[in-house]
Amino acid sequence: MNITEITAPRQKTDEPIRLAAYCRVSSDSEDQLHSFAAQIRYYGEYTKKHPEYRLVDIYADEGLSGTDMKKRDEQNRMIRDCKKGKIDRIIVKSVSRFARNTEELLVTLRFLKEIGVSVYFEEQGIDTDKLNMEMIVTFPGMAAQQESVSISGNMRWSYQKRMQSGEFNCCYPAYGFQMCDGQLVPKESEMQVVRKIFNLYLQGMGTQSIANLLNKEGVPRRYGKDKWYAKTIHYILNNERYMGDALLQKSFTTETLPFRKVMNIGQKPQYYVENSNPAIVSRENYGAAQKLVRARKNNHAQRQMRYLLSGKLRCPECGRAFRRQVTHGTAYWLCGGASSGKTDCESRRVREEMVYEAFACMSVKLQDNRKSLLGTLIRQIEAMQNRTSETQETVKRLDKEIADLNARNLIITRLHTNGVLNAAAYSAQTAEIGNKINELRIERRRKLAEDENDEWLEQIRELNSIMEGYLPTGGFDEELFGQIVDSITVNDNTQITFKLTGGIELTEEIDEKGRCKRK
Repeated sequence: MNITEITAPRQKTDEPIRLAAYCRVSSDSEDQLHSFAAQIRYYGEYTKKHPEYRLVDIYADEGLSGTDMKKRDEQNRMIRDCKKGKIDRIIVKSVSRFARNTEELLVTLRFLKEIGVSVYFEEQGIDTDKLNMEMIVTFPGMAAQQESVSISGNMRWSYQKRMQSGEFNCCYPAYGFQMCDGQLVPKESEMQVVRKIFNLYLQGMGTQSIANLLNKEGVPRRYGKDKWYAKTIHYILNNERYMGDALLQKSFTTETLPFRKVMNIGQKPQYYVENSNPAIVSRENYGAAQKLVRARKNNHAQRQMRYLLSGKLRCPECGRAFRRQVTHGTAYWLCGGASSGKTDCESRRVREEMVYEAFACMSVKLQDNRKSLLGTLIRQIEAMQNRTSETQETVKRLDKEIADLNARNLIITRLHTNGVLNAAAYSAQTAEIGNKINELRIERRRKLAEDENDEWLEQIRELNSIMEGYLPTGGFDEELFGQIVDSITVNDNTQITFKLTGGIELTEEIDEKGRCKRK
């Protein structure tokens, strides 16, 4: 049996590749000619720089001709020319300009691939000539990821420039303010609450006591939240916005997927803008409150250094709290009931430094396994909610509306970055969209609050958020300890269990020398 390989003749290298450019131009009659002329110049220069190409034609649809490909006359003309064999390659600025509908995108790319026409997307740097049919299926997700990276980079650049010039304004105004025409202005009802908080604090009332008073008086918060907490009061007392200034870039978004917002502790520059917005409290009152905050923090730190574990360590038998005992200069903790002879609990005694070391080990392990542990648990709880909640369809609708508004926000950001929108118009439009998103999120939270697992889910999300921004130092982190540890059970002299926010329990082993087992 003779087998002869038949190879299709290769295209002669001296024949130019027939290139078609596809774009969308403004639907505004005044801008259309300018935009189309700019596209012709751009692609004319492009073919001069790439002599292997010969420009066949530029196909340009109006920018607002709809998401359905049937309404794109020029794109359909280009496809017909491809069928007639007039085009070898198509160049387009980005995926979003070529197609908005994923199904039609896949169908079109597959068809062009079959007839030997490749498509190159400039912004994403993706060439379908280098993709096989199996890869074409995953193309939309691949392109969307690169598009997200590009848009995120544009947004970061825009924010950075506006911060440097002092033009940046927040999209989500702090309690006490509202956004009007792109500017922060005091909101009368909330402004009085902010002033009351500062006055009560300066009169000697603590943050928890202030929160309790506001809850008792039924003072509403924002964004569907019902209760005031000590940390909320602390945030208000430490927000320079209330005296009219702004510290910009307190946090920032990472540059790679998955995008995460992290606290800025020196990784990026910060910008302090004086008199950036109207003040709600005087500089004198704000300064006095800050001085009192620092004084109380120092006193609290001194107490915490001595008795940080007070009320945290518990006996698994009688449930009593452990008490501190110093022997030969070393601090130990033991069951209060057993040490006083009130209970017959087994003798349990742990070295204070060992508890700190065990927490440091546990926090590093939790950080390393955060996605697999907390991320998986969050998804499981969310799935449980979706199965049991009667409001699933409503939540899906709200999610779609929020996603659509976020997409609008990205488009507006790109227009501002490209100089089409000025700072005032940009701030006004993003503020309006931000308010709509907040309203939708409030409604979404209310729907989800009907589920009994919602509070638990929020606690797990809070723990996940804290650990996401945690940077391990290799030692004991007192602030992290205070944020996430509810209680500690001393099972025996070789094992302790940390109960964290959300009911998560993690156990650490202790070796015969009283040291944490790091493996």
